[in-house]
Amino acid sequence: MNKDELKSILDDVAQGKISAEDAAVKFKTEPFEDLGFAKVDHHRGVRQGAAEVIYGAGKTKEQILKIVLAMLEHGEKSVLITRMGKEAYEYVSKEVPIFYDELSKVGIAGEKLPNENKIGKIVIATGGTSDIPVAEEAALTAEFYGSNVFRLYDVGVSGVHRLINSMDELATAKVVVAVAGMEGALASVVGGMVDCPVIAVPTSVGYGANFGGLSALLSMLNSCASGVSVVNIDNGFGAGYLANMINKI
Repeated sequence: MNKDELKSILDDVAQGKISAEDAAVKFKTEPFEDLGFAKVDHHRGVRQGAAEVIYGAGKTKEQILKIVLAMLEHGEKSVLITRMGKEAYEYVSKEVPIFYDELSKVGIAGEKLPNENKIGKIVIATGGTSDIPVAEEAALTAEFYGSNVFRLYDVGVSGVHRLINSMDELATAKVVVAVAGMEGALASVVGGMVDCPVIAVPTSVGYGANFGGLSALLSMLNSCASGVSVVNIDNGFGAGYLANMINKI
């Protein structure tokens, strides 16, 4: 149950469409469900406006399916799964409808929001093609929650004219997600070109002295451009979630 559904039930009670007793039945489900290996937070949508997301890495395919089924049975129309392996996708797909993107390892079980219902504009830019898996995690997350996303890939600073050529798209964005590895300079460049918030995502792409994304993380944290915030290394989900929140304000 999310905040809109909660408000709708309360409105129905206020207008006499349903009784207080019937409303109580709808609220009767426990705040969480203990599956033994996981405690599924069914009331997160009420508290935060968005249901719990399943982090697939480290979970067995059986565990992922049981969590998905628990959430769908408690009224969620769709469930977002990140870092989902292909084996887990194939296992879950035998039981429930599911969209899966192998590049970003994102799965969406249940319904998928139609494009015509999405709002606003988030631009997601990458320094290089190798950053696309993280960028797609961000893009699919933002789209899952109802935001329009424009993808601007392979526009890193080694060929900055590629980025400049897309100024019209950047200028009309409500928020920009800049995804880059190596030295992570893309976030500072974008931050100096736009009047909206920039969410920087360092990736683990790079050679030895990149230290698995640490060099990009430190560069982004030390950005001289105003309005740049930074999420963790390879955290496309976190960037996409935050970008959606900003886009909907």
